[in-house]
Amino acid sequence: MADNSYDAIVVGSGISGGWAAKELTEKGLKVLLLERGQNVEHVKDYKTATQAPWEIPHRGRRTVEMTENHPNLRRDYVLNEQNLDWWAHESDSPYVEKKPFTWFRGYQVGGRSLLWGRQSYRLADVDFEANLKEGIAIDWPIRYKDIAPWYSYVEKFAGISGNKDGLAILPDGDFQPPMPLNCVEKDVAERVKKAFDNKRHIIIGRPANITQPLEGRVQCQYRNKCWLGCPFGGYFSTQSSTLPAAMKTGNLTLRPWSIVTKLMYDKDSKKATGVEVLDAETNETYEFNAKIVFLCASAFNSTAILMRSATDIWPDGLGSSSGELGHNVMDHHFRLGANGIAEGYEDKYYFGRRPTGIYIPRFRNLDGEKRDYLRGFGYQGAASRSGWSRNVAEMNFGAQLKETLSEPGPWSMGITAFGEILPYHENTIKLSKDVKDKWGLSVLEMNAEIKENEKKMRVDMMNDAAEMLEAAGLKNVNTFDAGYTFGQGIHEMGTARMGRDPKTSVLNGNNQVWDAKNVFVTDGAFMTSAAAQNPSLTYMAMTARAADFAVNELKKGNL
Repeated sequence: MADNSYDAIVVGSGISGGWAAKELTEKGLKVLLLERGQNVEHVKDYKTATQAPWEIPHRGRRTVEMTENHPNLRRDYVLNEQNLDWWAHESDSPYVEKKPFTWFRGYQVGGRSLLWGRQSYRLADVDFEANLKEGIAIDWPIRYKDIAPWYSYVEKFAGISGNKDGLAILPDGDFQPPMPLNCVEKDVAERVKKAFDNKRHIIIGRPANITQPLEGRVQCQYRNKCWLGCPFGGYFSTQSSTLPAAMKTGNLTLRPWSIVTKLMYDKDSKKATGVEVLDAETNETYEFNAKIVFLCASAFNSTAILMRSATDIWPDGLGSSSGELGHNVMDHHFRLGANGIAEGYEDKYYFGRRPTGIYIPRFRNLDGEKRDYLRGFGYQGAASRSGWSRNVAEMNFGAQLKETLSEPGPWSMGITAFGEILPYHENTIKLSKDVKDKWGLSVLEMNAEIKENEKKMRVDMMNDAAEMLEAAGLKNVNTFDAGYTFGQGIHEMGTARMGRDPKTSVLNGNNQVWDAKNVFVTDGAFMTSAAAQNPSLTYMAMTARAADFAVNELKKGNL
């Protein structure tokens, strides 16, 4: 096999790309895994993961210089000195905001699998059926039963901890033992369940943090430093999990600093022949050939690659024949909810820094209830005690202050809502005609916004939060709405949706591009609707499913 020829090429090494590489190599294919950014080696390159705060120049916080140099990253928590190099730099990789859009990207081996919040939930039957029943966009080409075995498959390997809660809206999975609710959360959960006639549930979050050893990984150490890389492998990432499995086969070639500029397409066979790569360090161009290509570069970047491909046949790019490529941008809108004080628990505390909180599954617009908006939302949050850094206004100096701060502060609990955004055709991305990145490639223009449906939903998202905390007996309950900018959920989805008809979708039910059947897109671009749950587990399951299909089709000679 020539150096530039492989059985399969995987573009992107994040959550989806890592799974594609693992599945394809384990099935015997020689695979080239391309990553546009730097290599990050497990443990070795987690440079700040074991540092104490006083060992970091600015205690891990952002500096004035960082704030000035990163106008997009500074919009949220992601800007800090401990892992700055794991977020894409705007000066190298800008984008255009036709409407306000916050886009946080991870350009390195592992992508955002090193940075994600790890909340891992299955979509339910109602999520796959909603578009068809409500006449929104197009119907998903699959149902829950089609993906359920693949959810189980990836849960077992990734290591998802959680409780079997028996809720139809949030199907149970193959879990490791759950992390515990703390004393306040347990009491609040019981009171909410009783107050709302068993129709609202507070459960422990289901994170990709293992609670038992798994495949050479050590269980979570309750350090809550996941965003710095975990030397123990306590949470699922490409580095801790899928990449070692792929490397073990001897079938993987990893090439960092490799920006895929386009797919090479043969109009006679109607298939891709490989990819064109721009070396991010030398600016040299290379071509790599393969029988199949998996695009896993993150939703918008995979779509951008399609837009730059086969433009001599389709001016808007490979996969654009339906008119849907770049459309139907989705995210989860959030940053609102409620908090309050829990009295009477001053003699109680909890163990360590638990890397997950509580989850409240969707309860609106179910079982015949109809609000003045479609779909629904869930909540994430936690109860905790404030620490030494709290401000005690009435004891603001001297020994009295020191003595007070040596004890934990009062218990409080907060919950933040995450709501579904409908797939609107007019929410789009497209290639800019004017702005280029560091390497001379056209950047993306973002043109997306929430609409009346989501704005009406946000009223309930905030009021329902307060209603539950008050029903649970919390005091001084306050609501909050910090405002939402599209993209802040870091759950960008859509732009190359799945469907049943090539006239209305970019991909079929096996994640194949209708216009090139040996090209598969298995990151967030394929999502036909967003649901209210965190989407990464669905990307994993769909990637494993598509890889299995692709190899079987390859063996049959259909690709």
